Amino acid sequence: MIKKAFLVSWLFLVGCSYQPIIDTGGRSGTYAENKAAEITNDVQHCKELADEHTVKSVDQVQTAMNWYFSTATFGIIPRKESTYKKRVRRCLEGRGHSVID
Repeated sequence: MIKKAFLVSWLFLVGCSYQPIIDTGGRSGTYAENKAAEITNDVQHCKELADEHTVKSVDQVQTAMNWYFSTATFGIIPRKESTYKKRVRRCLEGRGHSVID
């Protein structure tokens, strides 16, 4: 029982720990000015938007299933990126940031 509780709590912590890597040195081809000045504010807003529009429990189950099936098939079935991460990445890219990770 303790192992199950640990696994569930670990999944909740892992689901909230996404920190995107952003290239702040360059500029996007569509913007004339540097967008890195707003990076802290943009990351905060994008994470908030992703939190509001993502069902965390479903996303965490998807992450666990991806991990299980990818490991069980020795990587033949690739892992999918979580919905939360996709939404944060798309939001940051929409605001003119180059997201590396």
